[in-house]
Amino acid sequence: MSTMSLEELCVNTIRTLAIDGVQKANSGHPGMPMGMADAAYVLWTQFLRHNPKNPDWFNRDRFILSAGHGSMLLYSLLHLTGYDLPLEELKQFRQWNSLTPGHPEYGLTPGVETTTGPLGQGFANGVGMAIAEAFMAASFNRDGHKIVDHYTYAIVSDGDLMEGVSQEAASMAGHMKLGKIIYLYDDNHISIDGSTELAFTEDRMQRFEAYGWHTQQIDGHDRLAVAEAIKTAQAVTDRPSIIACRTTIGFGSPNKANSAGVHGSPLGQDEVKLTKAAYGWNYAEDFYIPDEALAHFRQAVDKGAELESEWKKLQADYGKAFPQEAQVFHDALSGELPDGWDDALPIFPADEKGMATRAASGKTLNAIAPVLPTLIGGSADLAPSNNTMLKDYGVFDSSNYAGRNFHFGVREHAMVGALNGMALHGGVIPYGGTFLIFSDYCRPSIRLAGLSHIPVTLVFTHDSIGLGEDGPTHQPVEHLAALRAIPNVTVIRPADANETAQAWKVALEKRDGPVVLALTRQNLPVYDRSHMGDAANLSKGAYVLLDTDRIYPDVLLIATGSEVQLAVEAHAKLAEQGIGAHVVSMPSWELFEEQPDEYKEFVLPSSVKARVAIETGISMGWQKYVGPQGTVLGVDRFGASAPYQEIYEHFGFTSDNVVLRALETIDKSKK
Repeated sequence: MSTMSLEELCVNTIRTLAIDGVQKANSGHPGMPMGMADAAYVLWTQFLRHNPKNPDWFNRDRFILSAGHGSMLLYSLLHLTGYDLPLEELKQFRQWNSLTPGHPEYGLTPGVETTTGPLGQGFANGVGMAIAEAFMAASFNRDGHKIVDHYTYAIVSDGDLMEGVSQEAASMAGHMKLGKIIYLYDDNHISIDGSTELAFTEDRMQRFEAYGWHTQQIDGHDRLAVAEAIKTAQAVTDRPSIIACRTTIGFGSPNKANSAGVHGSPLGQDEVKLTKAAYGWNYAEDFYIPDEALAHFRQAVDKGAELESEWKKLQADYGKAFPQEAQVFHDALSGELPDGWDDALPIFPADEKGMATRAASGKTLNAIAPVLPTLIGGSADLAPSNNTMLKDYGVFDSSNYAGRNFHFGVREHAMVGALNGMALHGGVIPYGGTFLIFSDYCRPSIRLAGLSHIPVTLVFTHDSIGLGEDGPTHQPVEHLAALRAIPNVTVIRPADANETAQAWKVALEKRDGPVVLALTRQNLPVYDRSHMGDAANLSKGAYVLLDTDRIYPDVLLIATGSEVQLAVEAHAKLAEQGIGAHVVSMPSWELFEEQPDEYKEFVLPSSVKARVAIETGISMGWQKYVGPQGTVLGVDRFGASAPYQEIYEHFGFTSDNVVLRALETIDKSKK
């Protein structure tokens, strides 16, 4: 029986589980869990409102380990407080097929709210979760019926605070006055290279004060000070809070504490023994959990059940008092779209002059907004260009958290990080916009959306050299290929207004990953579908837009977006020469690859070797669809500054050149 206090025993249980997990794996970061165990213990046992037996209880507080390298801290807390994470899983830390990967992964481990590890991402996700909480509280709460009321907590590190995405997100959160954010900053002064004095010397708390945050600085090993600081932060309702917890990384290790050596490497068996001795830990068994410590942590189970039960009663009373709002709230939490919502999708009449697909997207958004009351979004300071504004629905800001439009500012990275957090929070349908070229600025957040299967819609306009005079700095050429390269990201480049409306249908019905809409600045014809393939076929990724009266065509013209227009024009010119072509609109490679082989063969018959792919982007990847005898009309260089019609002509994007390429590949296929 240990002589240390129960609190100390519990904190040291967290530390030793983390130490043992990293040591057994011979890989990981023990130092952060050892240093932040005091603060985490206080948060999890005194403040965090959660239900370990129902990790998805909606009104729980959200906890994010943005410093995901310290994952054994979170895994230890999840096991100790009663989540479905057996001790055996902690013993399998970082091993194949375990529930305890090197960095926390959403959807894998019960209780993990978001995938973290790339620093700054969890910080930004938390801002998004707080935005969603504020929106839903403002939209649904009524006097005496606060059915949405929770905090977003996080542990953040020096590395998080250095990354640009966190600085964007911090600025945004301060402007929005998101008072339900409380972040504990592990101020341990150590990074992988060594002391933070090497590269990180500004006054961090003054920086956050300038952002509009409430700041405190405490001894992170003083548990009473931690508790008081959290209480103080909770009392500040008009500013997000950050608490700098001055800690010692690798706390208790006689030879490695306060050094970079404990940041990303196991202690080593000898140092493990010395450290446990320094804790007064008199248990020889690895992964040992004293009974009294476990009993203390497991109080969270009954407490969590009680909290959820109280909330369910509140929810039932709300339903009686406000039945209409309660039904909308129920639908929002279910994640299901209301029956018949897609009846609101516009159908655009045929129009040779047409409209830009960005404009069609804006019209679609405003058509569906009334039937999807939790559809919220905005753009990174480009709303008029992206057409992302929902008319008559107000702006989300500190004076109106029920507003559905967001001014994210020129903060593309934090925008998508926050969108991910909104979607993970649940109850809202988030979207965000910028120019396609600036997908570079938010790519890490897009990647994590794909990895975590997060349903967000990204409206990326100005999608090609068709941007024109702004020139090569703003004309995306490699970006479609770069986005297609990310697993579980669906890229859709619609060819006209009706394909754009159908693209929104696909995006909002897809619940297992992000969807990118690549949309034009320039007008495109709205096709007369009476003699063409139905735009609803967009959901299949590719379809025959125009066919020929022959059993098999002489050539396939495969195009996306604005270049479908060239294929349609070339189709007519080839027909005048007695050549039958199929025009295949291929808005999404990813959706096409999901189709049965029979359908793929129907759209791209293997017997037709003559194929021309047409897209104003790099040709990389198109070889799969055109084959060895086909050709790709692409842009394998940077763009140029000129009116877009001239750029298209100089780069060979004309119907006459498509005809020429078709004739060449037909000849080639006959040899």
